[in-house]
Amino acid sequence: MTIDDLRVFAAVCRAGSLSAVARDLRCTQSAVSQHVKRLERELGLSLIERHPRGVVPTSAGRLLQAAVSTGLGSIDHALHRIAELARGEGGSVRITTGATSIRHFMSAAVVAFRRRFPHVSLEFQTEVSSRSCLEALTAGRVDLAWITLGTPVRGIDQRPVVDLPWVLAVAAGDPLATRARTAPVKPADLQDARLIGLPQNSVARSQLDSWLGKSGIRPVFDTSVADWDTAILLAELGLGHAVVPALPQWQGPGHPDLRLLPLPDLPALTAGWAVRDWDNLGPLARAFADTVAAHCAAPAPSPPADHRPQEE
Repeated sequence: MTIDDLRVFAAVCRAGSLSAVARDLRCTQSAVSQHVKRLERELGLSLIERHPRGVVPTSAGRLLQAAVSTGLGSIDHALHRIAELARGEGGSVRITTGATSIRHFMSAAVVAFRRRFPHVSLEFQTEVSSRSCLEALTAGRVDLAWITLGTPVRGIDQRPVVDLPWVLAVAAGDPLATRARTAPVKPADLQDARLIGLPQNSVARSQLDSWLGKSGIRPVFDTSVADWDTAILLAELGLGHAVVPALPQWQGPGHPDLRLLPLPDLPALTAGWAVRDWDNLGPLARAFADTVAAHCAAPAPSPPADHRPQEE
């Protein structure tokens, strides 16, 4: 049993395909299969089941997969930190997050960090959900994961950085925009509304669905998007309403046809860092995490409640 055997086995379990792993590793499918068979011979049990559309781990395979994911993650993390020490002040910080998070939460922090550590490389890995970010973190492929915080995850430390109140994004001419000048938007206002849906597997969507369900509201999700920025664009075009966190980049003259209406009854969404172990986090990764947190804590100007441009 070698580390390479375990790495390949873990990759097969994640991909569900021998051929896909062979393409990623630029080797033959037979070579990938040999790694798995060597483990099976040594352990005396089958680790994967072959199906017409790929492979799945057996019960024994799932046990080994869980242990390998944790163990290899620790080894990769240690090797990465050793490489940092060998390079002196150089090195890299590996971050995973969603497609729009860098612009909304990290742009100023990236500039500040680069000025402080000009020889350090920042490696960003984009994922489609907080769950995918956590998988990359657990596997040891990254040092930091910026996620929407939700249910605690075993073996992962989560630290909240910023609380984001929810708003209803609508076009300037929407009737709700006029009404909201005198009364806040209530859950009942969303009944039968045509909402632009966030991804089904996202923490934000799960929290929103839970809130609406407890309020007895059944809106119509007739449009779906992969990120918040796209939801804002479609709402500004009048193609529906979008329930999204209130982010400063959407306020002001850059969005003259957009109105962000507070939703005071909806508990705030919390975003922050997830790491495998804060005590063993490398100094460069810790410095980057702290830099982002400091910039997120900086106060931002408060626009009018419905975020209308000022009249001349």
